Amino acid sequence: MTVIAWIVEGTWAACVDAVRAHAPRDDDVLLLHVTGPEAADAARGAYAGLLGRSRPDRDPAVPLESLAASAAERLLAGAAARLDRPAILLDRTGRPEREVVSAAEGAALLVLARDGDRTRPGPHSLGPATRFVVDHAPCPVLLVWPGPAPDPAAAPPPPA
Repeated sequence: MTVIAWIVEGTWAACVDAVRAHAPRDDDVLLLHVTGPEAADAARGAYAGLLGRSRPDRDPAVPLESLAASAAERLLAGAAARLDRPAILLDRTGRPEREVVSAAEGAALLVLARDGDRTRPGPHSLGPATRFVVDHAPCPVLLVWPGPAPDPAAAPPPPA
């Protein structure tokens, strides 16, 4: 069986630690990072729209894509080192929520971290992409806090 950890800047360490704690040693581990296309697309659009298309060799999206790939490679390498067991490293490009759901097809477990408001539990503790993945994942999901969980007393009172 395969356990997937969604590796995202700011929360990846908690996901890797959860895999170390909860994934059986004989399961395969896939460390998944998804690079969104927004920055490169915006740079490409601005260059084409404002500066013209006469010099495609100066397209600012090309170095941005290269920098994003390098950053993803370093992030995955750091996650693999922290995991301290064999893992498959996968970097995809696309809409993160869609790519994670697609990659989770047939997985035994998907590990991801809360990425919204970390001061209290509830729906706002999940960002939009994470909410989509939790709602649409085709496998069991382990949702972890990227730091200490908030005090249970911070939960809102029950309805009247």
